[in-house]
Amino acid sequence: MSVELLSPAGSIEKLRLALAYGADAAYLGLSDFSLRTNAKNFSASDLETVKEMKRESGKKLYCTMNMLFDEGRIARLKEQLPEIRQWPFDGYIISDLGLVNILRNGLGESVELHLSTQASCTNSESAALYHDLGFKRVILGRETPLSDIRAIKERNPDLELEVFVHGAMCMAYSGRCLLSTFMTGRSANQGDCAHSCRWKYRLALEEMEREGHYLPISEEDGYTTILSSADLCMIDHLQELVDSGVSSLKIEGRMKSSYYVAVVTRAYRKALDALTTGDPSWLEYRKDLFAVSHRQYSTGFFFPSDRGTITEEPYDRSYLFCGLFEEEVEPGIWSIELKNQLRSDMVLEYVTFSVPSIEDRGFTLLDEQFNVVEQADHPKRYYLKTDKCVAPGAIIRRPSRPHERART
Repeated sequence: MSVELLSPAGSIEKLRLALAYGADAAYLGLSDFSLRTNAKNFSASDLETVKEMKRESGKKLYCTMNMLFDEGRIARLKEQLPEIRQWPFDGYIISDLGLVNILRNGLGESVELHLSTQASCTNSESAALYHDLGFKRVILGRETPLSDIRAIKERNPDLELEVFVHGAMCMAYSGRCLLSTFMTGRSANQGDCAHSCRWKYRLALEEMEREGHYLPISEEDGYTTILSSADLCMIDHLQELVDSGVSSLKIEGRMKSSYYVAVVTRAYRKALDALTTGDPSWLEYRKDLFAVSHRQYSTGFFFPSDRGTITEEPYDRSYLFCGLFEEEVEPGIWSIELKNQLRSDMVLEYVTFSVPSIEDRGFTLLDEQFNVVEQADHPKRYYLKTDKCVAPGAIIRRPSRPHERART
């Protein structure tokens, strides 16, 4: 069985790009039941568009229902089952076992269930139990080392295993964190994490006889980031993951930008295909992983030598996502969906699935009346004239700092 590349889709645009840039499947959340409530998510108004995209692509779609449900949300889920049944989902990602019977009763006994990483399944006995309960796939806890993944698969050969290969990590075990709830009242386990672990902290020492008098314990720059985990990047270890028996490689990032979804999906698609073809060109696409917004990378918990690195580095990026090509309205003139400012004196790059990047120094910006302009600003309508070979869905980007290029 070929290994599935699974990408995040926090909106219609991200879903379209994930499928166009190489994903075999995408995971998305419905507005009321997603563990990423700050993503745009999907509602009834998106249903027909998602159905059409499903028909055209023939790729799989998984619905994330992986939050912890209270009584109110359980009641709403039961009420909305008739509407949920209309969605073209191939499977449902859940962590709350109370949903097993609810989904079976409401969607049919044959409903495909995937166990969320939130359930912290990290051993073969737990995996076997979930398989007996009817789960087709287990998304292993991110703490599971590669050696244990092999053992879990050997003892559960008929169970599909899914692992995260790229994206943000959580300092809490399987992402079950109460820090955000305690500090802000926003529950990470109900989709509203404030990412408190990314904040800057100072430590202090209080002497018992001097209550309220604190002596600082700090780094030289005045703060420390002891809770902030490095991002995960396993693109250089895909063969080892495939050999371990996993069925699906998952990219984190429903709340990341459309640009992130496209270029990260593309990089992993090229790298995964290269395992079969031996094509070395995937290394050109790999460079984008170091140009997209990210923290310091690590291999998470897969290997004993690198166990969930903590990083003091902030987010870093080399490019700014400026927009998307929509339709060629006249030869060489394209309507564009603008995301960030463009100026005629900039150097632009265009990104497609099959070409790492195309540099353009000779483009022309046009306004709604097709008059030449020197600057284009969101959210107005603009057109871009170019002699470069692009296509609908091609990405427009520019260096985030002048003359900057991606680091490898």
